[in-house]
Amino acid sequence: MSETKNTGISFFERYLTVWVLLCMVGGVFISQVFPGVAEFLSQFEYAEISIPIAILIWVMIYPMMMKVDFQSVKHVSRDRKGLYVTWVVNWLIKPFTMYGIAYFFFYVVFSPFISESLAQDYVAGAVILGAAPCTAMVFVWSHLTKGNPAYTVVQVATNDLIVLFAYTPIVAFLLGVTGITVPWDTLILSIVLFVVVPLVAGLLTRMHLVNKKGTEYFEKQFLPKFDNTTTSGLLLTLLIIFIFQGNTIMDNTAHIALIGVPLIIQTFFIFFIAYFASKKMRLSHDVAAPAAMIGASNFFELSVAVAIALFGVASPVALAVTVGIIVEVPVMLGLVKIANETKSWFPKKSMN
Repeated sequence: MSETKNTGISFFERYLTVWVLLCMVGGVFISQVFPGVAEFLSQFEYAEISIPIAILIWVMIYPMMMKVDFQSVKHVSRDRKGLYVTWVVNWLIKPFTMYGIAYFFFYVVFSPFISESLAQDYVAGAVILGAAPCTAMVFVWSHLTKGNPAYTVVQVATNDLIVLFAYTPIVAFLLGVTGITVPWDTLILSIVLFVVVPLVAGLLTRMHLVNKKGTEYFEKQFLPKFDNTTTSGLLLTLLIIFIFQGNTIMDNTAHIALIGVPLIIQTFFIFFIAYFASKKMRLSHDVAAPAAMIGASNFFELSVAVAIALFGVASPVALAVTVGIIVEVPVMLGLVKIANETKSWFPKKSMN
């Protein structure tokens, strides 16, 4: 039996790292050879959110939202341990380890290469990034690890509620900065675009087709048509991101490498904290994998907006946040592979 059949991963998803690298190279190439493309796309933006990227993220999330059954959402309340893992890791551990790891590398390890003021800015960028758990992309990681759609929605939704009141004081405390201003339009629009709209659309589609043609048709014939939609949306999203970030990458290659080190270490560290906690609590894999992915990945739209609002678009702080976008996808794909290869660590029970 082939690896594809064993893992349930298609050829397209199996070599996703290759396609991601091609999108990165292609995006930077386009940015340098055809700079007008980035200028054109930047016209379509609202509250620091790129409308083309928002549409593509919606395309990524919609197929997973169609798998959500309200009956499954009700079952989440019966076993909340996966939610506890998400909340504790994201809000009581992650922001503080991000600060500690970033401080150690920028002020100690990399002190011969960067000034103290630059170290301060890079730590600020890392904290702004690390204090915001993922909203949109986690649905992609959950899809790639065969996560429970209903449980993932609840995990993300509850994190979004916590963001509303916890993000500002945590960032302000860690940076020692008063007057931190959260761009509420960006925060609220992101939640509406990346959670509410696709969830409602997915539920309406499911209800309509199940009532009209039955559950078997919906699950066996309709859903499979979207098998590669999430992955295709991810690749197109990355292409656009790297078109936007091409000049930043070319102008700051050395510092991007330095900034990337603590961000990558933090991503692995948080993933394994949540993953092993889930294993210890004997959670099913379809709950444990998304729980670990939410903590490991970040809310880029919010982070970028806060960094720009506080320090300016050309600041080293904004650069540090931008590097998070550059390194996260390849790292998260590696974690997806780890999660898929360690399913046997977890009980086979399902939350469905």
